[in-house]
Amino acid sequence: MISLEQACSDTERAAEAARNSASKVASQSRALAKAARTGNIAGIKRSQEKLNEALTMLQQEVSNAVVCWPFSEEEELELFGRQFADALKAAATAKGLQIYERNGHLISYPSIVRILPADRAVRIDKKKVSTVRPLYLVDLLLANQKKSSGFSSQRFLQSLYDVYSDVATGASPDLLPESGGRVVPLARIYRLMTALPGSSREYDRSDFARDLYILDSNGPRRTRNGHAVSFPSSTGARKRSSDIFSYIGPNGDNAEYYGIRFSRDDE
Repeated sequence: MISLEQACSDTERAAEAARNSASKVASQSRALAKAARTGNIAGIKRSQEKLNEALTMLQQEVSNAVVCWPFSEEEELELFGRQFADALKAAATAKGLQIYERNGHLISYPSIVRILPADRAVRIDKKKVSTVRPLYLVDLLLANQKKSSGFSSQRFLQSLYDVYSDVATGASPDLLPESGGRVVPLARIYRLMTALPGSSREYDRSDFARDLYILDSNGPRRTRNGHAVSFPSSTGARKRSSDIFSYIGPNGDNAEYYGIRFSRDDE
């Protein structure tokens, strides 16, 4: 099967050929109008002949453009289901962008790309994007690396602290005792932060893992009231995959998060 990138390129060329032919029709129409305006009979006949030739060519180019898209509905679904991720990664490599796969998503720090086969689209973070030509998407991802995401690490840290405080003050069996304070499993924090219906679809585990990574990498490390955050690993039983939040950083570094702890220097 032809690649999506090649199909888009071929269709673009066909559309440009039709546009150029339309320009020639317009040009010959203007020439015919000018000849008629001045009464140039020889010019009228010459322009009519050339206009007819241009129209014939336009009809052919339009026909080519209309039928040049090579994929059926079934082939489009197969393309998105099996080939799209590889095509996007290949386009990224050609432009020096690293894309990694994790938990069924594509990660290009700080963006998370989710493929939506039924919609013939992708979702980049929270935005649905229907312009899915691989080279175009790579340009979008590169641009995302250079602009502010609007993410506030300070607000995220405060949200974590607020939920942690509610959980850590209770006597729950899934709190892990640690020297100097309690470690709360991040899986529980995430469940509470996405408790409202539909919240986990809008803000899934990969989003949460990315925000943890950004906070862990860039700070801040303390809340405004002076509590320091840390992300201890489990010291108890064997961890389940559902207990771990993992993310891949810009250099391919793998980060895993299990628990969270807030403490003060005097604790």
